[in-house]
Amino acid sequence: MMTHFKGASPIIIIGGVLLIIIGSAVLLMMSTFQPKVSLYFGSGAFDAKIAYTEADRQKGYGGVTNIADNEALILVFPSNDLWRIWMKDMKVPIDIVWLNEDKKVIHIVKNASPDTGTEGTYVPKTPARYVVELAAGTVDSKAIAVGRSAIFEVNHKDVE
Repeated sequence: MMTHFKGASPIIIIGGVLLIIIGSAVLLMMSTFQPKVSLYFGSGAFDAKIAYTEADRQKGYGGVTNIADNEALILVFPSNDLWRIWMKDMKVPIDIVWLNEDKKVIHIVKNASPDTGTEGTYVPKTPARYVVELAAGTVDSKAIAVGRSAIFEVNHKDVE
């Protein structure tokens, strides 16, 4: 019986290691997962990721090499303020749209260059509650303008 147990021991160890690796991968994927919502904005409909945490808001679209025409990222902030946006780790230009607490457009930056990095920041003239990041050119192609409203649902209790 001892011989049989010793033979099974490496299999048990390998199985345990595999379970740990798989479990770690699942946890990592869950920690980087951002919820999605439908966003209706100008003449466009977008699949939007939501950034509720400070880490997700700081990352934004950093590191992304392509943003589809129907994609958006909504940064949800805990309060109304003059939220600054930088282009840290950005690989592609984006359009940036600030919304007030009523989801009305209050400020727009078109074609923000990834070359500005953290040196240049973009900031609205009045306090905002949300910032939407879109592929460059979307503001013009979807007729998004100051004074227009966006339609989307977020869970404010998830904001960190």
